[in-house]
Amino acid sequence: MRVLITGATGFIGRALVLRLQRDRHAVSAWVRDPAKARIVLGPDVALHPAGGPEGWRTALSGAGAVVNLAGEPIFGKRWTAARRRALIESRVALTARLADAIAALPPEARPRVLVSASAVGWYGDRGDETLTEESAPGTGFLADLCRAWEEAARRAEAAGVRVALPRIGLVLGPGGGALAAMLPAFRWGLGGPLGSGLQHVPWIHLEDAVESIAAALTDDRYRGPFNAVAPDPVPQGAFARAVGRAIRRPAFFPVPGLLLRLAIGGAASAVLSSQCATPRRLLDLGFRFRFANLDAALADILGGADSPPS
Repeated sequence: MRVLITGATGFIGRALVLRLQRDRHAVSAWVRDPAKARIVLGPDVALHPAGGPEGWRTALSGAGAVVNLAGEPIFGKRWTAARRRALIESRVALTARLADAIAALPPEARPRVLVSASAVGWYGDRGDETLTEESAPGTGFLADLCRAWEEAARRAEAAGVRVALPRIGLVLGPGGGALAAMLPAFRWGLGGPLGSGLQHVPWIHLEDAVESIAAALTDDRYRGPFNAVAPDPVPQGAFARAVGRAIRRPAFFPVPGLLLRLAIGGAASAVLSSQCATPRRLLDLGFRFRFANLDAALADILGGADSPPS
């Protein structure tokens, strides 16, 4: 099957490309910078430069499935008015254009499935409440963004395309993502919980995140939202201690929530809000997590990563 991926050069996208290639799928990518994408993705991925409607038609031609992972990073920058517009454009508006391009194809030429990323931010800040796919949506900018993002993808359903919506948690893996950003402080012995440390962190190992997306591509039972998170959500303080244990470093230097808000404004809510999200839908579908336990996941990613800082 030929699979078109947006966001293929990102942290999840790169791993997904390799996973699909192992299964002999033909992979193509919709990219903004073909030269950079070629370096990242290698010679065997067909590249389609971003463009208008004609560009989408060309990229979608012959695709049996589409995975939509595109989007500006949520973390790391203040949510200024311009930044919020960029987040909305790169997620909601882009996804709407993709779904509309799929719907505009002749029925026989449409992909069978669209797997379009969402995030656990859909639930907002929910404290200790156990969250499943049946839980109500949350409030706030990130929750509103995720809700509009999913609604944009669902526009393809009217064209008879199956739409699966993985609500992805904090993805942990080697070589990038949130964990790579955390590790320098931990290696210097300055790691610790963010804010109160009581907020729940719904995490998932990169390998399991990719496997859940791969399953959604081929299994017709995957429809609508599913929480792409491990069955072991933990409080942020426990998460920090687990990282410290994995690299044999202390993890007791807290970063006060007020300091985070002063540094990055409203974007701090992305790490200070609590979602005790559970993967009920994945478990009901028989999905088997390779890494259901946080310590095991970190050991796999960080095994031997205990050398002193240089």
